[in-house]
Amino acid sequence: MASLLNQITYPSDLKRLSKNQLPDLVEEIRDCFMHNISQSGGHFASNLGTIELTVALHYVFDTPRDHLIWDVGHQAYVHKLLTGRKNEMRTIRQHHGLAPFPKITESEYDTLGVGHSSTSISAALGFAIAEQLDGKKNHTIAVIGDGAMTAGMAFEALNNAGDRNDINLLVILNDNEMSISNNVGALPKYLARSFVQDFKGFLQTCKIKTTPVLEKIPLAINTAQHIESKFSEVMHNTRSGLSLFNNFGFHYTGVMDGHNVLELVEVFEYLKREKGPQLLHIHTKKGHGFAPAESDPIGFHAIGKFDTKIPPLIEKPSSQITFSKIFGDWIIDQATQDNRLLAITPAMIEGSGLVEFEKKFPNRCFDVGIAEQHAVTFAAGLALAGKKPVVAIYSTFLQRAYDQLIHDVAIQNLPVLFAIDRAGVVGEDGPTHIGAYDISFLRCIPNMTIATPSDELECRLLLSTCYQQDTPSAVRYPRGTGPGVTVNNELDTLPIGKGIIRKKGKKIAILAFGTILQSAIPVAKSLNATLVDMRFVKPIDETLIIKLAKEHEYLVTLEENTIQGGAGSAVLEVLAKNKNCTPVLTLGIPDEITEHGNAKLILQDLGLDSDGIQKSIQNFIQ
Repeated sequence: MASLLNQITYPSDLKRLSKNQLPDLVEEIRDCFMHNISQSGGHFASNLGTIELTVALHYVFDTPRDHLIWDVGHQAYVHKLLTGRKNEMRTIRQHHGLAPFPKITESEYDTLGVGHSSTSISAALGFAIAEQLDGKKNHTIAVIGDGAMTAGMAFEALNNAGDRNDINLLVILNDNEMSISNNVGALPKYLARSFVQDFKGFLQTCKIKTTPVLEKIPLAINTAQHIESKFSEVMHNTRSGLSLFNNFGFHYTGVMDGHNVLELVEVFEYLKREKGPQLLHIHTKKGHGFAPAESDPIGFHAIGKFDTKIPPLIEKPSSQITFSKIFGDWIIDQATQDNRLLAITPAMIEGSGLVEFEKKFPNRCFDVGIAEQHAVTFAAGLALAGKKPVVAIYSTFLQRAYDQLIHDVAIQNLPVLFAIDRAGVVGEDGPTHIGAYDISFLRCIPNMTIATPSDELECRLLLSTCYQQDTPSAVRYPRGTGPGVTVNNELDTLPIGKGIIRKKGKKIAILAFGTILQSAIPVAKSLNATLVDMRFVKPIDETLIIKLAKEHEYLVTLEENTIQGGAGSAVLEVLAKNKNCTPVLTLGIPDEITEHGNAKLILQDLGLDSDGIQKSIQNFIQ
């Protein structure tokens, strides 16, 4: 049988197929997806769960004239495959290859650049209103997962959109009962109560299939509409199953089988004719079509490269200990000693290293869902009530709670510890996930303490040190493993705001903030430079900086953070304050959007590997 997928480069090609060919195409796409991910690695289970949905969307709607917006975007690989990028799929997430998420500079079919959760409905409303103002009749579709629906931003957008009956907006709620972790809170439980919705979905399917016939029978369509109206009234009065989205002003349809491509095509064709804001609730299974991923969607959320002759397996953990594991071990030890400690994370139990903590202290661990703003103010409330909350959060996601960080924690000077994972360059997930800004945006906030450990032992020491403060504090550490420094089980602390000289040299002093110190070790040796582990960005060790400036001809600052407003800026401020004019070279992430790819290659491109650092210093002192 001739390949259907070989006939398709763009969605316009897809439309040439008959509906009955679509199930066969879905299976070809599944095989193609597995083949390409075997070469690149990447987001696995989420994409297996949206193949039928993606095919149906591009079959019915006229993209890119109709605007298709993916929430988060880690489920958009098949979208890329069907929109002119089929032959490049093996490069996804690779250095200089396809981006891991939709990217507006990569394709006109990528309507919105994404990576963070819960942005799709807001952006889709913007497109829909712009189309209405221009007198156009194009459609805008937002595909949002049930995990992303736990964020307040999604409901802000629903509230704003619900009274606009003059727009062509379709929101597709892809309900697979998952974000990366299992979903938490009341909303997933609400969505799980689907017996009313399932019957409603059946009724809607019947309506779609019978309308063409009923339209030919006098009064039949009026009778059917009357019956539907009475059914909806009874269901509304009996149970609130459909009321949530209807009360937001959306016309609700669901629950539909998200893996039946033919039914999806039919419901999309029907909804395309409807006016006003529509919400289609579909049910899918993360990892659909691959049994191991279906049974372990968390483990198979993202995988590495694999041999196509052998089913892909979850990567075995490295023998080296990760910084997430350092944090996970520390928080258990600290909580054992202090029953005031409570852990909070926004849907990142696994990623933040809290799995074992949750098992040991289930009543003291709070996964609040994809709700970073809530997580921070929740922590503030706990702190005001006498607890010692620790917020485990990725650097890129802490950005989403900046107002709460200032307004609810810092202004009230509360003892909340932020354990900031994925600080610095993170690699394949690209610019939406890089932790390049936290030093800069934290440093300007009064009452904050900011620590930057250089290795595994320093990470544990600084976590203990900052936890003991009665003020807001943050410890930032990178993704992955450290240099292999042995860690003990003690809860020792260090002096606040004091750096340490790791190697004495002459002429040049290198002031390193964080694990980038490891890249500076061979540079310091080669140039006979002094190497300093600064440990703290705030309060910064002013005494040590002035001493180093007086004893050396040049200072060099190193950080895995944007140069603007970062740790190097803090050193310059100290020198200016003390009227010291020692030349300073600030090295860090430049004022540009970084790309995706292997983290080592990205650091090399940025000149932040050992060779790049040495070349920059040599050029500076010439």
